Amino acid sequence: MRVCGLSPQTDCLKDQAVPRTTVRTAAALLLLGVSLAATTARADTDPVAVLATYSDIALAKYEDSLTTAKALDTAVDAFLAAPSEATLATARAAWRAARIPYQQTEAYRFGNPIVDEWEGRVNAWPLDEGLIDYVDASYGSESDDNALYTANVIANPTLEINGRPVDASEITPAFLSETLQEAGGIEANVATGYHAIEFLLWGQDLNGTGPGAGDRPFSDYDAANCSGGNCERRAQYLDAATDLLVSDLEEMVATWQPDGAARAHLLDGDPRAGLSAILTGLGSLSYGELAGERMKLGLLLHDPEEEHDCFSDNTHISHLYDVVGIRNVYRGSYTRIDGAVVEGPSMADLVRQADPALDAELSAKLDTTVAAMEAIAARAEAGEAYDQMIGEGNAEGNALVQAGIDSLVDQTRSIERVVTTLKLDAIAFEGSDSLDNPDAVFQ
Repeated sequence: MRVCGLSPQTDCLKDQAVPRTTVRTAAALLLLGVSLAATTARADTDPVAVLATYSDIALAKYEDSLTTAKALDTAVDAFLAAPSEATLATARAAWRAARIPYQQTEAYRFGNPIVDEWEGRVNAWPLDEGLIDYVDASYGSESDDNALYTANVIANPTLEINGRPVDASEITPAFLSETLQEAGGIEANVATGYHAIEFLLWGQDLNGTGPGAGDRPFSDYDAANCSGGNCERRAQYLDAATDLLVSDLEEMVATWQPDGAARAHLLDGDPRAGLSAILTGLGSLSYGELAGERMKLGLLLHDPEEEHDCFSDNTHISHLYDVVGIRNVYRGSYTRIDGAVVEGPSMADLVRQADPALDAELSAKLDTTVAAMEAIAARAEAGEAYDQMIGEGNAEGNALVQAGIDSLVDQTRSIERVVTTLKLDAIAFEGSDSLDNPDAVFQ
């Protein structure tokens, strides 16, 4: 199994010159308490240069995410123009391909406020899909927590949000982002991003922890032979959502450009704060987000609704590329979808300079975690989806998922040691009740 290309990619970028970091700042080294003498042979461990590499890789990852989102948008347009089994399959394949570079960007969350404030627009989950479209009767008709639980905007050109009537006659990108996303202040009202598009392409997965993903028919978009009702409005929604995903990613690409705000926030500030941002992202994604909320919670509850890509059964790919993203940020090397490599001075170089044994320890643990996720992915590709693996009574599947969780927790302990070794201020990584207080999950 290839770590950087499990699925075929679409519309790869043309070859580009690979950016190399050349900044050297002795003052930044002194801020870390690292002597100039110790760096004579390894000038590439300048903290500012590490931050520049980190920014270059961010730009490359978001550019690749944008490229694959544009390919998805094109595939969706072709599907809507001529709905069929074949064009739906092509659109679904484009969605899967788009997840590979995007999931690698998640290592930039938590430590970068600009990214974390934006991220919910493109990757928020879980979602109350009854807000968007028709759902099975087993979904229920109401929720004490969400008045829009079954609002079904596709079927209803008028809505009521917080007691006020809302005109939903035109489903546009602006309507989705400004009115429907988190409507009523409810986080589960996810109306935009990858998972809203996923639901529109696959529909609900009604198989529980049994085999099978969502199976929305292409005729849900065929106005001449409409199977789900409101086919034209459903097409309008899917078109608006994919257009919006492209524009949202264009915004994030811009903020990592040489004159972008996210890059400036790192490179114009205290290098120590920048290094803390890197480690905050790596530790928080490893522990609270991925090991906890995305994996342990679902395993404790044996609940397929807690899997990340729950409509498409693509969760094994999303988990794998999250950990690949953590590793390539630490090592300062990212392989783009066209095969070009963006690399430069890295966090690994800094740690190796300060404590070679710790770098070897963390690097080995990162490899172990990737291998654990590859094992999950291999089982999924062989026919047992992630939601089946977390099912009650599946001892082998449960053990495989738990091994991934254990590896993530273990690598987080080494990331914590890196913070201490580099003499950075203490970092509070994201936590999760599923790891820190499992009894609370069942209350």
